[in-house]
Amino acid sequence: MKVGSFDHASPGQREQWEAAASFGHVATSAALDLSHGVILYLDDISVSFDGFRALNRLSLTIDVGELRCVIGPNGAGKTTMMDVVTGKTRPDSGKAFFGQTIDLTRLSEPEIAHAGIGRKFQKPTIFEHHSVWENIELAMKADKRVRTALFARADSAQRDRIAAVIDQVRLTAATSRPAGLLSHGQKQWLEIGMLLVQEPKLLLLDEPVAGMTDDETARTAELFRSLAGEHSLVVVEHDMAFVRQLGGLVTVLAEGSVLAHGSLDAVQEDARVIEVYLGR
Repeated sequence: MKVGSFDHASPGQREQWEAAASFGHVATSAALDLSHGVILYLDDISVSFDGFRALNRLSLTIDVGELRCVIGPNGAGKTTMMDVVTGKTRPDSGKAFFGQTIDLTRLSEPEIAHAGIGRKFQKPTIFEHHSVWENIELAMKADKRVRTALFARADSAQRDRIAAVIDQVRLTAATSRPAGLLSHGQKQWLEIGMLLVQEPKLLLLDEPVAGMTDDETARTAELFRSLAGEHSLVVVEHDMAFVRQLGGLVTVLAEGSVLAHGSLDAVQEDARVIEVYLGR
């Protein structure tokens, strides 16, 4: 199936394709060891920018299969935390491990993606002129050279996998539709599907329901709950109604460190959380 022309692609498309292709050309330093039941360890992480401490001795753990919400005021360090986990930002001090053995501070961004960590930014990044199927297929073929990936035919097992992911993200009825014609919520689901087809163990999701309708938000919560267990999810969010729909534990960040941790009801009743975040 012809997905597109590399030679005639826009500069932005070329950057996306080259970035996707780079994922498969690296190897991690060790196999993922989840024997202790924890998939992500952040220990005493500090990051400073021009004298501003974005993370201040941040420590937290995410269990295998957990769905964790991270909330907090603007400037609390939520984005910097995700940047550290994905290799975009190197910590000044502290440790960041994926499982027991993979030291994230020693890996590049493509190596971390290849190890099994997927990140979704708030604004979806998809190929709008290509169909839902083609977007998922291209993401699946990200471990091959760009030109080969764009024109190679998927085998039967790959086609089954693509169809399963499309069904998983509730886009079966839109399989052949150009991605640019999808609703905002559907574009978000498509990008999640593009991550899922690469079989990540840990998903980092940045304000995934911003701009969604109430119905899309509810369906997204249902999707995330269905993914937990097979995947570990860290959801950074400001929408408390959505956080409640997800259930599970909530971590509150403030001034670069953990302010509170527990159920949503517990953190909402914490006087410190009310003062620095919820009371505003």
